[in-house]
Amino acid sequence: MVKFNIKNFNIYTVLSILFLLAGLIHYIYWGTRYNVWDDIGIYSITIVMVIPGVLGILISLMDTKKEEY
Repeated sequence: MVKFNIKNFNIYTVLSILFLLAGLIHYIYWGTRYNVWDDIGIYSITIVMVIPGVLGILISLMDTKKEEY
């Protein structure tokens, strides 16, 4: 089972959070500005920013377990 540890919070976590927020803010801004919520172009830009943000957060906070023999 994968465990997450907040003590692993580092610059990569911050960049991932910023990337995630940028994608969400861009989608909300575009939707309110142009009143277009179902445009494939804005979906593709948002997905390219949100998925790496989420994956980056998960990977950077993952607790690495070192086994010693």
